[in-house]
Amino acid sequence: MLLTHKENILKFSWLLPSFLSLFLFGSTVKAAAMPAAGVAIANWHFDSNRNHLDFTTDENVQPKVQLLTNPTRLVIDLSGVTLGYPQTSQRVGLVIQNIRIEQFNAETTRMVVTLAPGYTFDLAQVKLQEESPNHWSVQLPKPVPLTAIQPKYLERTPSISPTVSDNSTLFAGVVPMHSPMKALEPQIKALMSRYSFLKTGMFFLDLDTGDYLDIGGDRVFPAASTIKLPILIAFFQDLDAGKVTLQEILTMRRDLVTNGSGTMQYERVGKKYTALETITKMITISDNTATNMIIDRLGGVAKLNQRFRSWGLKDTVIRHLLADLRGTNTTSSEDMARVLALVVNNKLVSSQSREQVLDILRHTTVRTLLPAGLGKGAVIANKTGDIGFLIGDAGFITMPNGKRYLAAIFVTRPYKDTRGRDFIRQVSQLVYNYLNQTNPVAAVNSPNSATR
Repeated sequence: MLLTHKENILKFSWLLPSFLSLFLFGSTVKAAAMPAAGVAIANWHFDSNRNHLDFTTDENVQPKVQLLTNPTRLVIDLSGVTLGYPQTSQRVGLVIQNIRIEQFNAETTRMVVTLAPGYTFDLAQVKLQEESPNHWSVQLPKPVPLTAIQPKYLERTPSISPTVSDNSTLFAGVVPMHSPMKALEPQIKALMSRYSFLKTGMFFLDLDTGDYLDIGGDRVFPAASTIKLPILIAFFQDLDAGKVTLQEILTMRRDLVTNGSGTMQYERVGKKYTALETITKMITISDNTATNMIIDRLGGVAKLNQRFRSWGLKDTVIRHLLADLRGTNTTSSEDMARVLALVVNNKLVSSQSREQVLDILRHTTVRTLLPAGLGKGAVIANKTGDIGFLIGDAGFITMPNGKRYLAAIFVTRPYKDTRGRDFIRQVSQLVYNYLNQTNPVAAVNSPNSATR
């Protein structure tokens, strides 16, 4: 399959907060003076069958290749190339996940090849070739598991990630906890004061720096449909273990049909669905009947609750099949962030299942809570919940600059009061704007950080 793009690059200035890198120069690359700003990339394409990248630019551009980690990305920087087009990207597959091109800073265009977690490239086998003064090619080797590469170059290049002394400083045992987002807290608390009739709990975590915002993150709330997030993960755990399959047939029994969200309740009892259809409806349209069918297939409420406890979830408990309109099923913002952190870091499911999980979550249809506060180009994999007097949302966000963070928030409100939704949107916007700046402290003092 051949992927071809006309370049559209978005200008922005962003510095990676933490990375390990090695610089690679192709043996045939000739030294050349840097051109003036304004050099353009005419076109580029990636042949996924051969793992071969071609791009054309003006003469005298010196590409520089780096291998960045967490997640593993092969980066090609083109100094002296400054373009005024939006960022563009192309999804490729399960291991080589996507290729994107963006404006890294005012004078550098960056091409990024992102791999699935758990995989890397042997940098010594990456071949950068100057085909002509304005035509370059990059031959990528076959991605290999991280365990297959001895990290000698990592030992020579120290990480500037937050130092972790023991597991007590790791969130969910996988993400280093660094510093509270103290510069952001006053704006969040001022917003809470304006919405004092709401009760909230929230937890946000920058996966790259370890900075976090924790305001009542351990408060227990009715889970509503956010309970479907850990149920989804449990299904894919069993898929990895060979206990279920995506194509197996599930029958909609009368005792599993329920009201509330979803469309399956309107179908005839006895209708058959594949497991993939069922879990997809459970998440994307938050179908309650589909959820009950999956709970039943996974062995019932007690087994799922035991599974949740084994993941370290303290507050996430199923007490009632859906629809749980009284809110007896519970969770917390911290628990929702915990399960997302474990999934993103491949601690609960395989890399392939992780990608399927995130893809399903990216197609949820309710976009009025956390997604409504994100900037253009941000991608969120999330699950919402709404039982009238409570709304919540939990998600994994990837920003256009590559920064990744976790978000979880719950709000109890007067029944169906839309101001609860507005509050979550504004909190999401404040956090996004904060993390979207090179200097977060300056960001919260910027006029552009005001909520709409």
